[in-house]
Amino acid sequence: MTTATEIEPGLYDIPAELYHSDPVPGGSLSASGAKVLADCPARYGYRLTHPQPHKPEFEFGTAAHTVVLGNGPELIVVDAPRWDTKEIKAKVAGIREAGNVPLKRADYLRICDMAQALADHEEASEILTPGSGLAEQSIFWPDGPMWWRSRFDWLRPDLIADYKTTTSVHPDKLGKAIHEYGYHIQEHIYRRGAYELGLLPEGAPFKFVFQEKQPPYLVQVAELDPAAQYAGLRDTHLAAGRYLYGRETGHWPSYSETSTVISLPPYIERQYA
Repeated sequence: MTTATEIEPGLYDIPAELYHSDPVPGGSLSASGAKVLADCPARYGYRLTHPQPHKPEFEFGTAAHTVVLGNGPELIVVDAPRWDTKEIKAKVAGIREAGNVPLKRADYLRICDMAQALADHEEASEILTPGSGLAEQSIFWPDGPMWWRSRFDWLRPDLIADYKTTTSVHPDKLGKAIHEYGYHIQEHIYRRGAYELGLLPEGAPFKFVFQEKQPPYLVQVAELDPAAQYAGLRDTHLAAGRYLYGRETGHWPSYSETSTVISLPPYIERQYA
């Protein structure tokens, strides 16, 4: 794939920059976009014309993906006691402009320790065994009047795996993170795309590989239960409907466009029952 006019349904090994630029003529919807639409169409509409600014805090996760999956931007360690000097700021900016990731040595060493902890985890290391799958693969497929696109962390002939860094792998914390960050939506879209393109059978496993960013870098492999999978299906359909409406009308509504009545959260209401 070199130009937008060449896009056809299928699996592509392309740079992340090309994928994120959305090479589909007329546009396509990704899992990240669907997550925003499921929450608030107005926020998605704003981002169409206001690209999100660079966030250095995301670089750690990107670097961890690169080391763990063996695919990604070049990681460049910037050995400097301070990153707020004019010289170092310019150097760091140049690294980012070249599409690479600048890292402090302490962060790079921490990521290497995380990769070792992951390698020591029997189930996670088996899932991500080098040669058992392909890293950072992109797919594009049509769905009626719209197109979808997805980018797999790790695609094997028998499953999809997605690597996530997090603050805690406690099951309760993971459940909240899955809902807050829309991972249930991502899971549904990735599964569906793989099935629609004949890459995996319907119902093939989707494994999340969660890892804490602080020592001892705990790892937890997880799958979503049926209720979470249904929530992913429902929220994906909601996002797709809002996407088609907004694209057709140019109107991306907020949470509510009229006066509304607000209730206290149920757990607070129970305290007054």
